[in-house]
Amino acid sequence: MHKARIHFPAWWKVAIALALAGAIVAVLILRTQSSGPTETPATGVTGLPRLLELGADECVPCKMMQPILAELRQEYPGRLQVDFIDVWKNPEEAQRYQIQAIPTQLFFDQDGKEIYRHLGFYPKEDILARFAELGIDLTSP
Repeated sequence: MHKARIHFPAWWKVAIALALAGAIVAVLILRTQSSGPTETPATGVTGLPRLLELGADECVPCKMMQPILAELRQEYPGRLQVDFIDVWKNPEEAQRYQIQAIPTQLFFDQDGKEIYRHLGFYPKEDILARFAELGIDLTSP
């Protein structure tokens, strides 16, 4: 028994390829418009201690850090600068800060000097305890 093969005209193949390419472009556009973590690659010394997380909005531990960063921003305004940089979107920042793994949290003093770094997920209580161990009091305004 011989199986019949279906032959599509050449224009069908082109139409299918164009449809797939259009779908891929649409997905990429939607991904860039989706709400990810707030990226705040602030630069300059503000006179505040600073917590800078370098990660990516598609990284699972980085996603887990986002509510913690948001809480720190909300609970310590005027006392702590909290920033996030997506190193997949800004690879030059990964090089600038010599990032080997994400997420990486960098702790800076009031003068902008890096005083500590941590790799991986970091609970809020541990972040606050680390600042206290480093001699930075976030409790007083």
